[in-house]
Amino acid sequence: MIINKPGNVTDRIVLLGRKESNVYILKGDGEYAMVGGGMAHVIPDIIEQIRKFNIEEEKIKRIFILHAHFDHCGIVPYFKKRWPWAKVTASARAKEFLSTPKVIESINFMNQALLDRYGLKNKAEFFGFLPFEVEVEAVVGEGDVISCGGLLMEILDVPGHSSCSIAVYVPGEKAMFASDAGGIPFGDKIMTAANSNFDKYQESLKKMASYDVEIFLPEHFGARTGEDGRNYLKRSIEFADESRATLEESLKQTRDLNKSTEEITDRLMAEAPEDFLPREVMSMVVGQMLKFLSRRMG
Repeated sequence: MIINKPGNVTDRIVLLGRKESNVYILKGDGEYAMVGGGMAHVIPDIIEQIRKFNIEEEKIKRIFILHAHFDHCGIVPYFKKRWPWAKVTASARAKEFLSTPKVIESINFMNQALLDRYGLKNKAEFFGFLPFEVEVEAVVGEGDVISCGGLLMEILDVPGHSSCSIAVYVPGEKAMFASDAGGIPFGDKIMTAANSNFDKYQESLKKMASYDVEIFLPEHFGARTGEDGRNYLKRSIEFADESRATLEESLKQTRDLNKSTEEITDRLMAEAPEDFLPREVMSMVVGQMLKFLSRRMG
């Protein structure tokens, strides 16, 4: 089952945001965590959803950033100001990125572009969504276990999409929060998102697939439960194998990174749903994957 509308995924997990940008509230006993950092333009939606679903904000003790790309940390500065007691938590590599002026400048630019695109420029100034500034207060990594009101949250290092990617596995819910490290779902397909390192991306998929997962929680286009949740990582592994073969074949045919990037981007945009990644972002992702594979192919 695909759950792409805000509301309960389980009694313990609530999906917030919009179709194209999801974050989750994990409810322990007396303590909650927000998992995922979202896109800046969904802040008004989340404020309304918190009210609608009677989420007790004072119980939110952590905000997890699963990787430091602009579309997965855009809401964090606002909600850190709203919940000063909530500890911003991410990997050591993400902390490094989010302390780098050039990275912050890029995130600010992308957030501003999104807010303008959705007609939220004035609201952004009123609520203080910008500028983007965030301090990672708690660093986590492979093997760490955090308690959220009695619910255990196991941390996995899952590089490949980004060198700073982590996933959170909650055994009590058989739930895997993986952001884009598990691929980006759209329709009945899963887009391979091996931006940083294709080899490590495939290794990370297999690592997550070794866990007992009933619920898979990406940060784009909704949660997967039931058969969709159980089979998601297996299918993502298959899509990654197919995508790698397609990308390598294109490189062999064109012998030109730019031509292959255009060709593959055209194909993906033709298949993508409304509100998927903008073409310029899709082209960047494809280009990064092709660049890595071209080096591996010699």
